[in-house]
Amino acid sequence: MSAPNPFSQPSFFPTHAIDHAFAGIGAGTVAVLCMNPLDLLKVKFQVSTRGPEGGIGRGIWRALRDIHSSEGWRGLYRGLSPNVAGNASSWGLYFLFYNQLKRRATVDAPDRPLSASQYLLFSAEASAVTAILTNPIWVVKVRTFTAPPNSPAAHRGLWSGFRAIFRDEGWAGLYRGTSLALVGVSNGALQFMAYEKMKSWAFERKRRRVSKLGREWTTDDDKLSNTAYTIMSGSSKLGALCATYPYQVIRSRIQDDSALARTHHRTITSTIAHTWTHEGLAGFYRGLATNLVRVLPGTCVTFVVYENIAWLLKRAAAETRGAPRRR
Repeated sequence: MSAPNPFSQPSFFPTHAIDHAFAGIGAGTVAVLCMNPLDLLKVKFQVSTRGPEGGIGRGIWRALRDIHSSEGWRGLYRGLSPNVAGNASSWGLYFLFYNQLKRRATVDAPDRPLSASQYLLFSAEASAVTAILTNPIWVVKVRTFTAPPNSPAAHRGLWSGFRAIFRDEGWAGLYRGTSLALVGVSNGALQFMAYEKMKSWAFERKRRRVSKLGREWTTDDDKLSNTAYTIMSGSSKLGALCATYPYQVIRSRIQDDSALARTHHRTITSTIAHTWTHEGLAGFYRGLATNLVRVLPGTCVTFVVYENIAWLLKRAAAETRGAPRRR
């Protein structure tokens, strides 16, 4: 049974790209609401030059407890507005551009599956554009997360953060770390290349099973289990993150507003040199365990929510247009 071209099927919104952008916005929002406390710790550990005391697990628990005892739940959800804005806009824009690129590539050969290199290229291009457009949001997020607990910057909103940084540093401040964000394109590109190929293999197996049963492929079949999405998204993210994590540490240290950032962490080369001299290789993986604890569940939540929203939109569009659906 040949794979149906997803772009030949009806879309809920005017285009399939908008469908996927809407699903990405919803997925990014849900993931932040679930994972903001661990995201806060990830950034704090990245800009710190010392590892958490008492091991990773105890260090995470102690840090969360200390923030809660000193600032309450508000402290654990510090920076929520820039984090929601950053994640929702990033995932929405990414899936918008990514699906536009995939759609363009399948115009001349709609039944030919995309190769791993095409997934890699399209993901890198979509990630690069998204990184440039959303970098100011991430600068505000890092400044909010790393500000002293009782300072005005710790609880300011997204727009006040924009105004404060622009007033003090101009456009250059809002786009600090952009070059490293572009380096980080490799993370998303590697992840999506692996994820898309795993998803293609899983759907091919499912199509063979449906064909053996003699059934017609319907909209209800055009979805894998949440367990499958969880395993595929988690394993693809794990591999990509371990390969590209050091750039995140360098980017966070450059975007930080501490005294160290103003003296030794002003440029990529000075940050790399200072980190290597004082912390060695371990410094480039500062906060990795916390990041895995935060990112892997967050990635799984994001992809499960995204795939379900995208499928619900596809099913709603099919029902509206009378496409076959198994009852």
